[in-house]
Amino acid sequence: MFHKNTTLGEFIIENQSSFPYSSGELSKLINAIRLAAKVVNHEVNKAGLVDIIGNAGDINIQGEDQQKLDVLANEKFIQTLKNREIVCGIASEEEDHFISVNSSDNKHQNKYIVLIDPLDGSSNIDVNVSVGTIFSIYRRVTPLGTPVTMEDFLQPGRDQIAAGYIVYGTSTMLVYTTGDGVNGFTLNPALGTFYLSHPNMEFPETGKIYSVNEGNYVHFPQGVKDYIKYCQKEEGDRPYTSRYIGSLVSDFHRNMIKGGIYIYPKSSVATEGKLRLLYECNPMAFIAEQAKGKASNGFKAIMDIVPTELHQRVPFFCGSRRMVEKAEEFMKVK
Repeated sequence: MFHKNTTLGEFIIENQSSFPYSSGELSKLINAIRLAAKVVNHEVNKAGLVDIIGNAGDINIQGEDQQKLDVLANEKFIQTLKNREIVCGIASEEEDHFISVNSSDNKHQNKYIVLIDPLDGSSNIDVNVSVGTIFSIYRRVTPLGTPVTMEDFLQPGRDQIAAGYIVYGTSTMLVYTTGDGVNGFTLNPALGTFYLSHPNMEFPETGKIYSVNEGNYVHFPQGVKDYIKYCQKEEGDRPYTSRYIGSLVSDFHRNMIKGGIYIYPKSSVATEGKLRLLYECNPMAFIAEQAKGKASNGFKAIMDIVPTELHQRVPFFCGSRRMVEKAEEFMKVK
């Protein structure tokens, strides 16, 4: 039984035996992510004091303007993961291609790959709104001793062995799962240590918040439009409250605590959806299911989708189980 004075390091060590593979390497990998998160948190918190806010002048593989902090966070996470010599491959939302990482003995013996969105919601930095990092961890499927290939990265979400996110907000939290529930750790900035603050996190079965960019309403499929009207109708425990931050991590985190649904559907302007399956949807779906929530593309479970591209986009419905199921009912009608 853990108490709120338990540090993330202590928690990782004590729970190592419950990991799918308890060799200690996965523990080191989570610790590497913890270290990178503290570095990025420091940069985010001084964003208004130094020249690291605003547009970096480049466009990433997604066709989106890169923010200066996007670039910085990407560099910090990749550098930290490489230095620990635990991963054999890294894929980032900010990189065109995956990165093959060799071990110091030049024998490609590392077992894990990491997929990461280094700074989700980074356009909010300029206006001091919460942003986050999302990560997903798999075991490689190609043989040890060989460089990683695309096959290692195009695994369905069901094959994840760990996933999590860091939210840089009024407090900085690291939330993660290894397939045995979801736990949240809050950073004590004075000590530089994450402490267990939210043990056994779970979505309420239903909620009263729906999170969707209603500015795109006219472009949504009819099923989504009808579900939004359902949320707004005064009947029973409705109308629901509309809350949309524009940072997936922040919206997801609030909805997991309070109960709600997050929706980013396909539309007439984003025909495949906007969110990335590998960097955003799969890890959040893993966390949601471990927290007794649900995640789908409107018709099937997100984690059952077999990826075909590194930067594949999908529609995303995620949150309290009954709310997602109700949204799926509307999607099936239209």
